[in-house]
Amino acid sequence: MRDTMTAGGKSDAAANGTVFGVIAAISFCHLLNDMMQSLLPAIYPGLKTDLGLSFGQIGLVTLAYQLTASILQPLVGLYADKRPTPLALPGGTLFSLAGLSVLSIAHNYPLVLVGASLLGVGSSVFHPESSRVARMAAGARHGLAQSLFQVGGNAGQALGPLAAAIVVVRWGQSSLAFFALLALLSGTVLWNVATWYRHHGLERLHAGRKAAAAIPLPRGHATRGILILLALIFSKYVYLASLTSYYTFYLIHRFGVSVQNAQLHLFAFLAAVAVGTVLGGPLGDRFGRKYIIWFSILGALPFTLLLPHVGLVWTGPLTIVIGLILASAFPAIVVFAQELVPGKVGMISGLFFGFSFGMGGLGAAVLGWLADRAGIDAVYQLCAFLPAIGLLTALLPDAERRR
Repeated sequence: MRDTMTAGGKSDAAANGTVFGVIAAISFCHLLNDMMQSLLPAIYPGLKTDLGLSFGQIGLVTLAYQLTASILQPLVGLYADKRPTPLALPGGTLFSLAGLSVLSIAHNYPLVLVGASLLGVGSSVFHPESSRVARMAAGARHGLAQSLFQVGGNAGQALGPLAAAIVVVRWGQSSLAFFALLALLSGTVLWNVATWYRHHGLERLHAGRKAAAAIPLPRGHATRGILILLALIFSKYVYLASLTSYYTFYLIHRFGVSVQNAQLHLFAFLAAVAVGTVLGGPLGDRFGRKYIIWFSILGALPFTLLLPHVGLVWTGPLTIVIGLILASAFPAIVVFAQELVPGKVGMISGLFFGFSFGMGGLGAAVLGWLADRAGIDAVYQLCAFLPAIGLLTALLPDAERRR
C-alpha cells in the first residue's frame, strides 16, 4: 500500500489531484476507530451488575470519555498545525489499544475510568490529524475527501453495536482484548499514511494554504463565521442525538411497535445518515458549500415540524429524509470552516469534531432529562424547531465567492 500511495502522491502532487488511496486508508481507519469507541457502552450493563455501579457512576464513565475525546481534539489539532507530527497518527492508536486492554480487565471503578479516558485520548489524536490528511489528499475536491473520511466513521458507529451484540454480549468484558487487536491493524495502515504525509502531504497542504491566504477574509468575518458554524453544529447534533438515543423508545411508546421493528426503523435512519454524509461533500464542491449548509440545516425544518404529528406509516420515511438532509451538512461545514481560517486545518478539524462529540453527548443527557419529566413525545416537539437555527447561514461570509 505504501508504494501505491507514494507513487500516487508523486504524480498527483504536481497536478493537485485527489489521492484516493490515502483517503480510502484514513476512511478505513476511521471505521476501525469509531467501532472501537462505540464498544464502551456495550459493557455498561455488565459493569453495573458486576461492580454495583449506579447510573450516576455510569454517567461519569461517559463523561470521562467525552471530556478526553472532545476537549483535547482542538488542542491536538492546534499543536499539529504548529509542529506537524506524522507519526502521531499510528501513535494515537496505542491509546485506543491501551484503553480497550484496560477495560477488558477492569474489575474496579477507577480502572474503568482510566480505560475510558485512554479510549477518548485515542479518538482525540485520530480525528484532527486524519482530517488534516483528508485535506492534504483532497486536491481541489475538499468536500468529497471529507465526506469519504466521515462516512468511514458512520460505518464504524453502525458496526460497533453489531460487533458488541455478536461478541461482547456473548463473551463478556474480557472480549474487548480481541478488539484491541484492531488498533494494531489501524496502526499499521496509518504508518503508511504517515509516510505519505511526511514526504508529500505537507507540501500539498502548504500549497493550498498559500492559495487560500492570498485573498484573506477580515478577521472579524472569519470569527463570526466560525461561531455561526458552531451554532449550526449544535442544532444538527442535538437533533441527531434525539433520534440515535431515543427514536426506538419513541416508536415503542407512541405506536406500540416491537423492539425488533423499532431497531429496523433506527437502522434505516442511520443508513440515510451515511448516504447523506457521502453526498454532502461533493455537492458542496459542485454547487458551493454555503448553499449545501442552507439546505442541510434549514431544509430539514418542514420535516422535523411534521414528525411529531404523523402516524407510523409516515414516521419512517420522514426520519429517513431528515437523516439524509441533516447528515449532508457536516463535510460542508468542516471544509467551509477550514477555508475561513487558512493554515489552521488541524485546529479547526479538532474544534468541530470535538464540538460535535460534546454536543451529541450533552444533547442526549439533556433530552433524557426532558423525557423523564415531560415524556418522550415532548422531546420531538421541542427538537422540531432546532433546524430553524439554519437561518443563521444567511450571516455567513461569502468566502467561496471571494476566492
